[in-house]
Amino acid sequence: MFDAITIEKIKVYVYALIDPKSGLPFYIGKGKGNRVFDHAQDSLNFSLASEKLDYIRKIRSTGEEVRHVIVRHGLTEESAFRIESALIDFMRYFPNQLTNEASGHNSYKFGLMSSSEISSLYNTKPLESLEHDVVIININNTYEKAKGSLDIYSATKESWVISESRRCSLDIALSEYKGIIVEVFQIDDWYSCSTNFKNKNRWGFNGRVADSDVRDYYLNKSVKHLKKKGSANPIRYQL
Repeated sequence: MFDAITIEKIKVYVYALIDPKSGLPFYIGKGKGNRVFDHAQDSLNFSLASEKLDYIRKIRSTGEEVRHVIVRHGLTEESAFRIESALIDFMRYFPNQLTNEASGHNSYKFGLMSSSEISSLYNTKPLESLEHDVVIININNTYEKAKGSLDIYSATKESWVISESRRCSLDIALSEYKGIIVEVFQIDDWYSCSTNFKNKNRWGFNGRVADSDVRDYYLNKSVKHLKKKGSANPIRYQL
């Protein structure tokens, strides 16, 4: 659920409900506040009947949960109605997936985001200290939004120039996207990726999502206050 700060910032928005198995949307809507989450809540009331609610119940019967994606936010009621209508018409007319190479106007600021990403965008607290042996890895160039932690792992695990002394000491990898820690991984071991980067080995790690106490400490925290403008190094070890 969105908190009061996020609700105030996002205004009216257009959203999609996503089938976690197929990765495809099955419902497009508009709303404000916590409207995007109301459908899952309504599905628990079996006196309510609709094709949408039956679809949600079917997803839940498999042990999965509906994914919530905010397609556009910061809208007026009129613009939200137009976007919602356009998306519904488009999806009903074209069964194939989009192949656009470019994102829409203002897509980074108001475009496609998962519900957790939009919460972190407006409600992050600064990361003040590192309590573990940590590497912060910037994944701006590899992270695809709204895809879940598996894709974040793929974007984070390789391939990086990290010395042997560093590799031996690191326990935790923090995935940083646009200044926000979007996932936290426990590092199990390292493997060599290549030797063709300025005669330096590139390395990747095998790992898993960190235990909840470690993950909760770092997740959705901001390191924007620490970043130097123009810094190109994707690796950071200290705050």
